[in-house]
Amino acid sequence: MNFKKIKLAIYSLILTNWYGFKLKGIKSPREKKQLRIRYAQKMMAKLDLVVEVRNPEKIPAEGQYLVLANHRAVIDPVIVELALAETELFGLWIAKKELYNSPFFGLFVRNAGAILLDREQSQMRGFFSEIKSAVKEGNSIFIFPEGTRNKSEKSLLDFKEGFRIIALKNRLPILPIYIETHSDKALDNTLNNKPHQTISIVVGDLIDYKEKANIEGLYKGMFKID
Repeated sequence: MNFKKIKLAIYSLILTNWYGFKLKGIKSPREKKQLRIRYAQKMMAKLDLVVEVRNPEKIPAEGQYLVLANHRAVIDPVIVELALAETELFGLWIAKKELYNSPFFGLFVRNAGAILLDREQSQMRGFFSEIKSAVKEGNSIFIFPEGTRNKSEKSLLDFKEGFRIIALKNRLPILPIYIETHSDKALDNTLNNKPHQTISIVVGDLIDYKEKANIEGLYKGMFKID
């Protein structure tokens, strides 16, 4: 690990936990969104990464949606937050148990607005019930439908079925987002002294929650993914 990586790791740890502490006890979605965006801006500025949004006119200014995005890097939630920064959309992230318990991300994830997904549980009733409550309160839901980070050479991993259930049960239109730039490689480049990386995001057309077609197929076709 080079000196720059060590410095950035320490900075990221302090920044993430500081904002995790600041978010504790805040109930207002607007205030949470503002703090999440501030955190994202500071993190990306320190990493010298810029988010460029294509088709920004396709992002609704307000409302409730199930936001789908592909997932390659730990910074992907931050990228999505910045893509939606100019809107009133506020969403709870679906977060794995490992993130909840992480000494690095745990405090931030628990306080910034997330719903725990514990795949070790035999029953998922509590998970879906928590999502329903969040939607009733006016929140959107943000999810990586691949279920995990894509560390393969494929452009996209197979989608898990859970996102479809969430959309149907809560009547949430689907807002598809594709992080076109390989975000993990961009992060690795900047950590290895190749600054000024741009990460491009493409916004797709809304998909009705009642859509009968294969959503993964629609997503691939929309963004021309092989």
